[in-house]
Amino acid sequence: MTLTLLAITCLAAATLCYACLCAASPFGRCRKCHGLGFATKTDRKGRPRRGRPCRRCDGHGIRIRTGRHLYNAAARLHRDGTR
Repeated sequence: MTLTLLAITCLAAATLCYACLCAASPFGRCRKCHGLGFATKTDRKGRPRRGRPCRRCDGHGIRIRTGRHLYNAAARLHRDGTR
């Protein structure tokens, strides 16, 4: 019984922390380009150089977090339903 209560408390705390993170910083770094906005390539000598712009983030280097995306969708649904 206490183990279940502890697990629920930990899960609720993690969810609250993630909700606060999404509210404070709705955008995170792109997972594909690691926030650079482009892929890194190497030339023939092995030196890194800039590659093509990232297709996932359109070269911006940021993405919207999943929690913020869900919040925006719920807020949009509520707003459109109460008009």
